[in-house]
Amino acid sequence: MDKKEVAAVLEEIALLLELAGENPFKVRAYEAGARAVLTFPGDLDAAQRSGELARVKGIGKSLAGVIDELLSRGEAVLYRELKDQTPPGLLELLRVPGLGPKKARVLFDELHITSLGELEYACRENRLVGLPGFGAKSQEKIKAGLADLSRYDGLFRLGDLLPLAESLAARWRSLPGIVRLEVAGPVRRRLEVADAIDLAIATGHPHQVVAELEKILGVEFKTPHPGLAEATLPQGVPLKLTLAAPAGFGAAWLAATGNAEHFRALTDLAREHHLELNPQGLWAEGALQPSREEDDIYRRLGLPLIPPELREGLGEIEAAQQNRLPRLITPEDIRGCFHVHSYYSDGVNSLEELIIAAQQRGWSYLGLSDHSQSAFYAGGLKLPDLERQKAEVETRRRANPDFTLFWGVESDILSDGSLDYPDETLAAFDFVIASIHSQFSLKREAMTERILTALANPFCTMMGHVTGRLLLAREPYAHDLEAILKFAGAHQVIIEINASPYRLDLDWRWLRRAKELGILISINPDAHSLEGLDDVNYGVMIARKGWLAPEDVLNTYPPAEVAKILRRRRAG
Repeated sequence: MDKKEVAAVLEEIALLLELAGENPFKVRAYEAGARAVLTFPGDLDAAQRSGELARVKGIGKSLAGVIDELLSRGEAVLYRELKDQTPPGLLELLRVPGLGPKKARVLFDELHITSLGELEYACRENRLVGLPGFGAKSQEKIKAGLADLSRYDGLFRLGDLLPLAESLAARWRSLPGIVRLEVAGPVRRRLEVADAIDLAIATGHPHQVVAELEKILGVEFKTPHPGLAEATLPQGVPLKLTLAAPAGFGAAWLAATGNAEHFRALTDLAREHHLELNPQGLWAEGALQPSREEDDIYRRLGLPLIPPELREGLGEIEAAQQNRLPRLITPEDIRGCFHVHSYYSDGVNSLEELIIAAQQRGWSYLGLSDHSQSAFYAGGLKLPDLERQKAEVETRRRANPDFTLFWGVESDILSDGSLDYPDETLAAFDFVIASIHSQFSLKREAMTERILTALANPFCTMMGHVTGRLLLAREPYAHDLEAILKFAGAHQVIIEINASPYRLDLDWRWLRRAKELGILISINPDAHSLEGLDDVNYGVMIARKGWLAPEDVLNTYPPAEVAKILRRRRAG
């Protein structure tokens, strides 16, 4: 087990202890132990063998024993006992937003609820109102949370589907009978959520391929019609296979990628060229035309290859006909990133580790932005913490003269729209990201005014996760996004694409509007670990889907130009 896996088990032990009604001090000890493991700078195994781990603050002898079990055997007796003692289904209740371990335990003890279905029924029967710690408002919130879960049922985040789809494709390409295998569907178009993984396969032996995959997966495929096979992966994700002859693979891949409106528009265009396009191929006077590649089809229709991200039936064909498709941003255009947390707040890495990781990715700068003081739950920085961090930033700058470390902060937007430090403190930062982390339920007008007040502060450089959504978990808060974007454009406020696959916010559907308004976009990973820096790639996918070119994105500019852009509001 690595640090992340050990910390995850310790966090789950804390959760299980709280569900069991254990002493709060014991619960907090395991939570602290998880944080200590994540931030431990050395080799965990070596520290455990030497006895050093038991002396680390936040771990101690008892937790060190549990960690030793995890490292040596991959499991711990306490963890297994707690799992066995926890009523089946109780953990499922924690999926409901706003329902924590204490309230879940009350539901079990008082009403014997162990499933989401039982919880929904209890809400319908108005049984939660009189429970300790509950009331009419909390019951309504739980009902709303259950409705959200139902709405999201059967959907999966791009961040979960894409790695799985690419892994399957890489493993299966060499199977007998497969000439070519490519990812298709919404995952290839980089939709933020999807209901399945789609793969397009070129083969002359479709039955052999399906039989082989049935053997590998241990499942039975259904074939709703020729050329399509469907099953459910062991991970619970639906899998759709489009099987086509190699000569018509381009058309099959194009159709399987979609979307339906884009493909339908191409079939209409094909008729104008006296051709017929269907998922089996491109035809002229009844004869199959070579279309092993999608480009073969677009070219016959007088179009350049339209990137998959743009194939949503939103004017991309007309733009291609008029040679107005942008040169979309690529990962190679990225020179650095902002919105990165260190162990000064709730990140797990030091400044030195973050700089090295950025350099390894070929970047020339990094924007450090830990949480501000009101974010106590995330270790937000008090003024003395800022002084210590600023001193270390200067030390790291001297040690890395060829790398630019921008010092910033993610400032909470308070309820009245003010930022979380006085202006004289904000003035010391190179940049300020203004974000909402609390009071999501304000009315639309009040939330809009709150945000506009924050953006009006001349020290607000950019706004973070603009709509506050969490994919498949929390809807955007009520606000007038058009008014907010207009204000940002008029006052040179940068808007982020929060590249965390749990957010992907700003939504790609708004990016073309942001571009029209002259808003510069920053692709921000909201990284809390070194691995989190790689979420920039998801941000690039969303930027491409939003028709953004390199010049539309802050991260593509060199550090000297970035520094000027960060200062422009203050200069004005």
